[in-house]
Amino acid sequence: MAGPSWDTSRYLTLFSGEATEHLEALGKDVVSLEKGATVALIDSMFRHAHSVKGMAASMAFEGTAKLAHLLEDLLGTLRADVARSNASVADVILQTVDSLSGHVKAAAANEPLPDSTALMTRLSELNASMTGRPATPTAPSPAPVVETAPPPPKSTSAAPPASNPAAPPRFSVKLKINPASNQPGVRGFLAYKRLGTLGNVFDLKPPLDDIKAGRVPQGTITLELETDQTEDAITRTMRTVADVELESIAAIVKAAPVVAAPAEVDPNRVVGQEPARTIRVRTEVMDQFLDQAGELLLATSRVRELSRGMPAAQRPPLDEAVDRLHLLVKGLHDKVMQARMTPIAVITDRLPRAARDIARRRNRDVDLVITGEDIELDRAIVDELADPVLHLLRNAIDHGLEPTEERTAANKPPKGKVTIAVRRLRDRVVFELSDDGRGIDVERVKVLVVERGLLTRDQVTALTERETLMLVCLPGFSTAADVTDISGRGVGMDAVRRAVEQVGGTLEIETRAGRGTSFRLSLPLTVAVVNLLLVGVGDEVYGLPIGKVSGVVETARDRLAMSQNAPVLQFGQSVLPVHELSALLEVPGDARTAALVPFVVVDGDDGRLALAVDRLLGQQEVVLKGLSKPLDLVPGLAGVTILGNGQPVFILDVARLVTA
Repeated sequence: MAGPSWDTSRYLTLFSGEATEHLEALGKDVVSLEKGATVALIDSMFRHAHSVKGMAASMAFEGTAKLAHLLEDLLGTLRADVARSNASVADVILQTVDSLSGHVKAAAANEPLPDSTALMTRLSELNASMTGRPATPTAPSPAPVVETAPPPPKSTSAAPPASNPAAPPRFSVKLKINPASNQPGVRGFLAYKRLGTLGNVFDLKPPLDDIKAGRVPQGTITLELETDQTEDAITRTMRTVADVELESIAAIVKAAPVVAAPAEVDPNRVVGQEPARTIRVRTEVMDQFLDQAGELLLATSRVRELSRGMPAAQRPPLDEAVDRLHLLVKGLHDKVMQARMTPIAVITDRLPRAARDIARRRNRDVDLVITGEDIELDRAIVDELADPVLHLLRNAIDHGLEPTEERTAANKPPKGKVTIAVRRLRDRVVFELSDDGRGIDVERVKVLVVERGLLTRDQVTALTERETLMLVCLPGFSTAADVTDISGRGVGMDAVRRAVEQVGGTLEIETRAGRGTSFRLSLPLTVAVVNLLLVGVGDEVYGLPIGKVSGVVETARDRLAMSQNAPVLQFGQSVLPVHELSALLEVPGDARTAALVPFVVVDGDDGRLALAVDRLLGQQEVVLKGLSKPLDLVPGLAGVTILGNGQPVFILDVARLVTA
């Protein structure tokens, strides 16, 4: 019988988001399963499948719930005997994860669910072959029911019948963060997440928000952990967290109260006497918050600038009020920025599965190692990096790593290794992807560049090794001898570099022949606030992102050398082409009449170049605003900001400006 009429469409976004998180985590666990099956790992997979089943059932997506239930049955069989796990079973589980992901996407788009009857039959038969019991009959997946779905529970996690099962044991845990640690917040949060994988965390002190912010008095964290794991297992888990010591652990004799609670508790949520104080906010709403906070900062700067025109005797009270207002607005802006920060794990959690699939298709044996995934970045940057990072991984496995026989002949381990290391350096985050493959043949790059007419032989000869390696980022350039369906098509290194630079980052490449290649992405924490070098051209002021500026040289125009009838500037060991910024922008300038001309050395798509400007106006941290139509179509403009005096300033994208 159909339940009462409820419109569940309002819950689709929540269902889609949480179900996708569980499925991504499940896929990651399967990759780990192939390296070594453990009961704890299969338990984790079982909980994710169970949660998806419960959420789908509460939304009346019966086909999705049935598919997840069959997967849950298979995982239950594996949990009873982990020795039954093998590559074929892992393939079926991953196929089911992909199918469930397709169900979730279809539901979110209000489309009919895909027919998974054949996969259901395969799951049922596989489970039957393992247990010796008859296979469960399957039927075609029904279309999603919306109008007749039962009312969703307050939590979208699966809720079992209130049968009062025995609660798992609880332990009182006390952690101590090393006082010398330069990242106490990250270490504390990582310890919390690791314990969360073992069970449910209660009574966390200090609260999670304080831990993430590094506010841990005396470096001490206390909590209660409800888990089926032993003390030894908890101790071993904590040994994997650097700078955190397990100071004490003790079993709590008094049994935890039995509560009809969800079977799967989100490990990122603290459960205690009070309800969890976390909500999901749409990305566009956070963008609006940030935009409004930025407007308040600009307005405050404008008021401060206007106060400077008042008589000195009248200024102190206004200055005091403006200072107070600025502190409040800056605090609001910082809080909004903090809310937008997202762990880089949003990207890296998907990579083990991708590495497995790419390696299989190219007949490679690959070990992927990821560290630093808990470091946080602005959500806008994380979103922009997902595709570029995946492309770097594909290139590393497809082009960087040698086939097994070639590695063996070179006295290398048969299994290739790809390492992703993320670390925080002051106000930037460094994302480095390295492989231990054959490396990039620098001389071959030079030959190919000349053969394809991208640069002359003389120009290539004058390049440093770093500049030569960056030539692989030229549009359409590839060192691959063949083009595969994995890499060599679609998004190229030019798109990777552009995506990194669009968020204010830089890309560096290092290689060693026969030893491997590293791609290093240096990224700002946020794209909302940028440091600019302000330059004047005629009566106008423009901003150049500091991350793109390599230096400034002042010299007379008649001291410039000439190459092929074009001026060039000597900068260190390099000779750089010179461009008049006024000519590129098609605005009047007066640099030609000055005795000494400032030349700003910046990074372009084809290497460094020198921009002749009229004046240097200093550095300034500003709030970046996007361009509205039709200005967003103008090549060479990356954004706009407003100075304290109310003057709008365009921020330049030099690479596009020069090539436009």
